[in-house]
Formats: sequence, C-alpha cells, structure tokens
Amino acid sequence: MDGGRGAGGGPGRRSVTVRATSLLSAFDADHRVLNLSQLSRRSGLPLATVHRLAADLVESRLLVRRGDGRYEIGALLWRLGLLAPPTELRELALLHLQDLVGATGHTVHLAVLDGAGALVIERLAGTRTLPTRHSPGGNLPLHCTAVGKALLASADPALVARVAGDLRRHTAYTVTDPAALHRQLAEIRRSGVARSAQEHRLGVSSLAVPVNGSDGVVAALGLLAPLRSPRVAGALPHLRAASASISADLLRSGLAVTTSSGSG
Repeated sequence: MDGGRGAGGGPGRRSVTVRATSLLSAFDADHRVLNLSQLSRRSGLPLATVHRLAADLVESRLLVRRGDGRYEIGALLWRLGLLAPPTELRELALLHLQDLVGATGHTVHLAVLDGAGALVIERLAGTRTLPTRHSPGGNLPLHCTAVGKALLASADPALVARVAGDLRRHTAYTVTDPAALHRQLAEIRRSGVARSAQEHRLGVSSLAVPVNGSDGVVAALGLLAPLRSPRVAGALPHLRAASASISADLLRSGLAVTTSSGSG
C-alpha cells in the first residue's frame, strides 16, 4: 500500500485513488488493450505500482486480464457509466439528433464540458459529410471546435482564462491569440451560434449551438460539414430547432446534468 502523510492515511488513500484513475485513463479508443509496460508508460506510474494496481482493479472488475496477459476495461465500468447524467442526456436527445441528421445530411455531435475539454457523448454520421475521428467518449479542444466554443462561451471565467492561456495550434487556421478568442466568445454570447472553419481539422467547418437546462448551458449541439458545403448555411435553422427541442425535453424531464470544469 502506498504510504500517506498524516493520520488515517487520508492523503495516501487519495493518492491511491488518483493513481488508479491515471491507470484507467491510459485506455482510450486507440489503446483498448494494453500490457503492463504500456500501462506504465501511458500512465506515468512505476511498473511495480502498475502491477499492484492492475491486480486490484481486476479483482474489482474494473479491468479484465486477458489470456495473453494484457488488460482491457471491465464491464463494470461500462455499467457504472450508464448511470452518469450525460448518458441520460444522450438518450433524451437521440431522436432529435437522428432528425437533425436526416434534415441536414451532416454529422451531428452532442458534447458536454469535461475539465478543459468537450466530451463527445453522441456522434451520428450523415450521408453528405466527411468521416469523423471523434466517437462517443472522445475529447475535443474548447478553443478551436464549434461545440467547444459554444460550451466555453458560457463557462466560468476562470476556465476561459485557463483555456485562453494555452491555445494549442492544430492547423494554420487555429486562433492562438487570446484577444481574438475572447472576441469570438463575445459574438457567440450575442448570436447564440459558434463557428469553426478549419481551426481543428483542415477541410472541415462546423456550427454549434448551446443546449440549455434548468441551470443554463449544459451541452452543445454541433454539425460537421465539408468546408465549402452549400448546405451548411441552410442547416442552422434545423440546428437551432433541434437544440430547442432537446432543451425543452430536458426541462420537462427534470434531469440535472452536471459537468466538470476542474483541472482534469
């Protein structure tokens, strides 16, 4: 057991939890099966710590140890994840997302704030669109995607300042000037529409609008389209209507969607 400072092992116990979370976070859509060395490298934890934590997580059914000795996420995490408010929001919004894809032909994203990123909780592909790399569970930057900007425009000022202080360039079109980002956010608050043109991915434009709950903006609904698609401008009324319908259903349901804007 990792040692802690102080009585009762409080800090030590927190350290174990943080380390276990780091270990689980080593998995993603491109790294679904990992061996101990890969877990150590991706989590930044010593190999001996990884070996001990992995055994505990297997016993708890949060990880599964395969016959070849490698590890993958256990079904218990999936079952627990289904209880999270974003999953309920996804289910409530799904019919509206399907209608939006049918009306526009473009890929639809629904995202919520997750730390300093936008967590994709649903993605439906259209028939007149480009392939997207961002499946449910993927994380998008806030400063250069339409859904990210729609969320950031209503976020706590401390988070806005944090994001504006680290504007990573993804393409030659990414906005990396904090003053320019603040002007964009002000325009989003005025118009209720966020836009991104090749800021995150070349050849792609996106539109997004906020989804409102009882406590304000809880999600962002976005469309992805080829940069010069003639259908993008005409898609905005459909996007607004879908967002309004989701917001209304959310308010009627009484579902409280909480999002994270912490340091993670």
